[in-house]
Amino acid sequence: MKIIGVIPARYNSSRLPGKPLVPLAGKPMIERVWAQVRKASTLSGVVVATDDERIVSAVKAFGGEAMLTRADHRSGTERVAEVAVAHKDADIFVNVQGDEPMIEPSAIDQAVEALRDDEEVKVATLAVPITHAPDIMDPNVVKAVLDFDGNALYFSRAPIPWVRDRAGMAHARHLKHLGLYVYRREALLDFPTFPQGDLERVEQLEQLRWLENGYRIRVAETAHDSIGVDVPEDVARVEQMLGRG
Repeated sequence: MKIIGVIPARYNSSRLPGKPLVPLAGKPMIERVWAQVRKASTLSGVVVATDDERIVSAVKAFGGEAMLTRADHRSGTERVAEVAVAHKDADIFVNVQGDEPMIEPSAIDQAVEALRDDEEVKVATLAVPITHAPDIMDPNVVKAVLDFDGNALYFSRAPIPWVRDRAGMAHARHLKHLGLYVYRREALLDFPTFPQGDLERVEQLEQLRWLENGYRIRVAETAHDSIGVDVPEDVARVEQMLGRG
């Protein structure tokens, strides 16, 4: 079974222009992400999917594989789907965001195994328990709630589940969604044909398109949180962590 890791890397970012090429401790961020993804033992190969020749050149300079994709994709998943069209020999594709230089390779493997070990699962992702209480109310931290089988019931920027009886004995366990996805080929190729629903538009969460169109998403729980680079302040924080490593 051939499994390809794909790193969507869009050049333009309103909060951090040229984000994939921002240097992190002497290397462009896309190289940091690529190096981590390559360590995942379940992957047969890694491809950077981008809309900009500057990123293609940077990836080739450090020895990686890059594919120039269309600029009009609405989401990272659509960009990964374009890669899937070109890689007809692959069975499973893993979408690792291009702004996750601290992604844990073993967490990637966990997500792959959640899909590979169950033929009924077409899409899988990751979640980690929230241990920092303010994150529950933070709309930038996406929360997930699951059914008894580990499938996602919903993803939201809101604090779900909401504890109504705070004076009682009710206790809620909150999960943070990590934006890493694993897809079987046929499901991934279906995605660009799906209409965007109201929930996706309101929450601005692309994973809700799967749920609104009848797919189930298996969620593997991991102990490894990941820190994304979204704003300039995140650069210094990640560089400090890389220095400690």
